[in-house]
Amino acid sequence: MTNRELTIRNLGENLDKLMNLDPRGYGVCNILYAGSREYTGEPLSTNAAKKLIDTISEGDLVYIITGFVLIPHNKAETDGMVSSLTLADFLIKAFGVRVCFITPEECTNAVENVCKYFGMDICSVDELTDNKGSFAHVVFSKDFDEAEKMADELISAELPKAVLSIEAPGRNAVNKYHNAIGQDITDLEAKTDILFEKLLEKGVFNIAIGDLGNECGMGAIKDHIKTYIPYAAENECSCGCNGGLLSNQAADNIITATVSDWGTNAMMAAMAYIADKHEYFNNAKQQQELMQICADSGLIDMYGEHIPRIDGIGGEILCPIIELMAQLIAFPATVEDKTRTWFDKTIEKGYFE
Repeated sequence: MTNRELTIRNLGENLDKLMNLDPRGYGVCNILYAGSREYTGEPLSTNAAKKLIDTISEGDLVYIITGFVLIPHNKAETDGMVSSLTLADFLIKAFGVRVCFITPEECTNAVENVCKYFGMDICSVDELTDNKGSFAHVVFSKDFDEAEKMADELISAELPKAVLSIEAPGRNAVNKYHNAIGQDITDLEAKTDILFEKLLEKGVFNIAIGDLGNECGMGAIKDHIKTYIPYAAENECSCGCNGGLLSNQAADNIITATVSDWGTNAMMAAMAYIADKHEYFNNAKQQQELMQICADSGLIDMYGEHIPRIDGIGGEILCPIIELMAQLIAFPATVEDKTRTWFDKTIEKGYFE
């Protein structure tokens, strides 16, 4: 193990801890992390970051899938959307990839307004070029048959190099979608997990980010979620389908966090460090402004309010987390010469091998 490898590993430990801080105190994030860490075998943030960096090259097409519609408001939530839009800008500017953003219709205003904020244009997938001034947006269908058709058309046009699902709903084993308390929301949700599944079957590199278990891809740790997360097991949901809220799709790489957006930001921070792209990482000012834009564009927090919060958590907690992530990826270089001996001696002891 080299000094850099040890730094990346322990950076991942730090980022994982930050993205799983538990302001509410009910412990779901810690339960999920135990399962996802066992599945991944190393820090989640750096695992996903390293693999995504190794997968994408300039000009490659990347899909970002997000957008969760909540009842009884029938509006999309801020979680997933804010970080996905930030990630799109990050990937375009730092890595030169082409990004196709895939959401339900309820997210359209937010996508358009955040595009303006970043100084970008929105285009169709076939118009997407290597130009760093735009990304594509596809409004995905809520009808199962139409979603199948849309997915096949997208795949036949061009296979992406990677797909990321961030706080996007996933159907259970009996094809029902559920909210956090096991209520049936099937009719409200875009069937984007159909596209995700088809891309997995094609061998496309994939990452899924979630914070409960009803998100696309979380079936990777299905036994753990069924055992420990409320409403997840069969017969536990409120709708009578007897399928539970657990998403049936199993991603190859997963990130779980207190809030899905925090997991996305942790992965971005890790990518910024590993690829030496610090200047493109998110910052507290941008985070607060994007939350406000999304709220003004009709998105809601988990309690149904048009306010700049994500899962009920505001900038007073979220923005310091973003700033601390930025400091964590900047600090190692400032003490590299001073700590070299300690790195060497620590590695010699073999704990991290």
